[in-house]
Amino acid sequence: MTSQNNPVRAMLAEAWASWAERGAALSAEDWDRPTRLPDWTVRELYAHVAPVPEMFTGLRVAVLDGPAEVTSGAGILRAFNRPGGIAHTAAGQVADLAKQAAEAAEPAVLIARFGVEGPAALAGLADLPPSTVVAHPLLGSATVGALGEVALMEATVHLLDLIAAVGGPAPAEGALNFTRDLLAEVADPVAFIEAAAGRSAGPVLPVIR
Repeated sequence: MTSQNNPVRAMLAEAWASWAERGAALSAEDWDRPTRLPDWTVRELYAHVAPVPEMFTGLRVAVLDGPAEVTSGAGILRAFNRPGGIAHTAAGQVADLAKQAAEAAEPAVLIARFGVEGPAALAGLADLPPSTVVAHPLLGSATVGALGEVALMEATVHLLDLIAAVGGPAPAEGALNFTRDLLAEVADPVAFIEAAAGRSAGPVLPVIR
């Protein structure tokens, strides 16, 4: 399945291209700018979001038969962000890994991951449809499509973090709309509807860490 008939995959490739283009225009001072994420610089933000080709090529050997335990990006986000979930317990480790990756990779390397290596790895999975089931170390199993949805959300949310730090045009409208809908789906539907309609002042947001 190619990106042309897989809208999430196409939007992810477009988002990565935007990261690469913006990174190529940054000055040395820009890479060291702080972001609104505590203690993260622009370079560390890039290192956190940059696609790692090995993660994508590893999906092929992780393909499983049978139904997936998680079939949507919203399902992955709910699992990660529940009380005691990895979004809470591993937050410090994720931040440390981003700092280590930033120290090990020059800006040109990070730009290439978005502009060359990541897209090539994604294209290499073009024959795996979104319904393909793969093993997942934390979830048991998930579909390729669900993983792609989370990757697009991450690329879009953190692109807004980048824009807040160094400026630049907004992310693509399709990615923004998709991410908005995905995050709304993570919330409890009744609580979200009542809050959005002004019927409740109960806490609904944030839905992810």
